[in-house]
Amino acid sequence: MTNPIPVSSEPQIIPSNDGFTSAVQEWALPLDENYLAEFIQYVFKTYWDQVNFGPLIEGASYEMTCATAPSYFDLSNGFLTIACGTQHFHICVGTGGWPVGETRPARLPGKAVIFRRLDMKGAPLTWGFDLINSAGTPMLTIHFANPHADLGDKLLKPARWENLAMWRDIAQRYLGRDPEAFDETGEGYQDMMMDAS
Repeated sequence: MTNPIPVSSEPQIIPSNDGFTSAVQEWALPLDENYLAEFIQYVFKTYWDQVNFGPLIEGASYEMTCATAPSYFDLSNGFLTIACGTQHFHICVGTGGWPVGETRPARLPGKAVIFRRLDMKGAPLTWGFDLINSAGTPMLTIHFANPHADLGDKLLKPARWENLAMWRDIAQRYLGRDPEAFDETGEGYQDMMMDAS
């Protein structure tokens, strides 16, 4: 894909003090309706069986998966609909025309980023995408395939570096970044509270 809207290949680095990560590298994406719709559709069409997704909000983390390949995509009135089998979701990616009212501006995308979270030693730990509305509320987080944990949060030892293929494809396609050896420097979740069974 040749992006019609330029995106910086260099990230913004945001310090983190959550006890698990030291910083988050963020690459801002355009808040253009068609751009966001194409990006999200590409991720789900290509990698539906490698991602978990849902909003991450204070006090709750939704990490859902698609049981089947997406069967339906629709973009209308500023909302992208994605259906996987019997389940579907709608996400606002643009201005659209419905519904109108005082809450409409808050629903619009306010921030869209591709991210790479770094562990406490500064090595990559997770990769993904965040969409936040104009009110600052998380709308959608997509966690990309991870070399350190599978979709069920089972730890992978040794790391499966081939799982970085998704990240490397998206980084090249949308950010113009070539594969980086840096992504293979982390030790994973060895010191974190996760099910290692």
